[in-house]
Amino acid sequence: MGRVTEHRRVLRIRDGVVSERPDTLVAEEPLEIRLNGKALAITMRTPGDDFALAAGFLVSEGVLGSADDLQSIVYCAGATADGSNTYNVVDVKTAPGLVLPDINLERNVYTTSSCGLCGKASLDAVRTTARWAIDDTDGGDTPPVRLGTELLAGLPDRLRAAQRVFDRTGGLHAAALFSEDGELLDIREDVGRHNAVDKLVGRALQDGRLPLSRAVLLVSGRASFELAQKAVMAGIPVLAAVSAPSSLAVDLAAETGLTLVGFLRGSSMNVYAGEHRIAVRAAASQG
Repeated sequence: MGRVTEHRRVLRIRDGVVSERPDTLVAEEPLEIRLNGKALAITMRTPGDDFALAAGFLVSEGVLGSADDLQSIVYCAGATADGSNTYNVVDVKTAPGLVLPDINLERNVYTTSSCGLCGKASLDAVRTTARWAIDDTDGGDTPPVRLGTELLAGLPDRLRAAQRVFDRTGGLHAAALFSEDGELLDIREDVGRHNAVDKLVGRALQDGRLPLSRAVLLVSGRASFELAQKAVMAGIPVLAAVSAPSSLAVDLAAETGLTLVGFLRGSSMNVYAGEHRIAVRAAASQG
C-alpha cells in the first residue's frame, strides 16, 4: 500500500551554501472509485483512509446517506496487468435495493488534488439531491448552531496543531470537524482539500453520525463551490476557511442556508452567508 510520505533527494541551497539531503514529501497517488463494480471517478489523493474517502465522495454525489446504504468497500485485486493489488482501486457496493441517483457510471471522471471534480454539479443539482435541510432560520423546534467569534478565531490554531503530517512535509491540506463548543471531533489530511473533507464525511457516515447538523467544518485553504457542496450534502451548517471563498460557494451558501466564513485569521474573519449563526460581541460598525 502507498505510504503517506516518501523521501526524495533534494539540492539544498541556504545563504550560498549548497548541500544534498533527503527531503520528506507528501505522497500523491491515484485512487479509482468504483460503484457496484463500475468505474465512477479517479482522484489524486494521499494514501490512507481510502474507504472513508470513497464513502464521503459518494455522500457528496447523493449516493449514500447513512451506514445502512453501504454494504461493503474493498480494494480490488488484479488492478494491474500482472494481477497485483496496488491498493489504488476501491469498489463500493451499496445495500441491496438502494435506489441510485441519476449519475453516469461510465463517465470516468478525473479529479485533481487541487480543484477536485471539475465541471460538476450545478446549484440546481445540489438543491435537488441534498438529503438534509440546513436552513434553520424558520424558527423550528431546534435552535440554530450559534458560534461566538472568539470560538471561531481559535479554531485555525487548533487545526494547525493537530496536523501531524504537515509538520514533516509542509504539503498537506487539512479539514477538521468541531463541535459547536469548539471540541475537535475529527481531522484528516490530504494533498487535496476536497479529499480531506471526503475522509471526514465518509468516516462520519461509517460511524452513523450523519447528518452532522451541529458541527463546524474548517478547511485549511480556500472555500470552493465543491467544498460548500460537500458541507451541504453532509448536513453541516457551518463552513469556515482560512482563505477566500469563491463566488459560487457564496451563492450556494446563501441559497441553502449554510454559514460561510472566510479569511478566518486571528480575530479577523469575513462572514459571507448565514450570519445568524455568528454571535458578535461588539456592536457592528456603521458605514
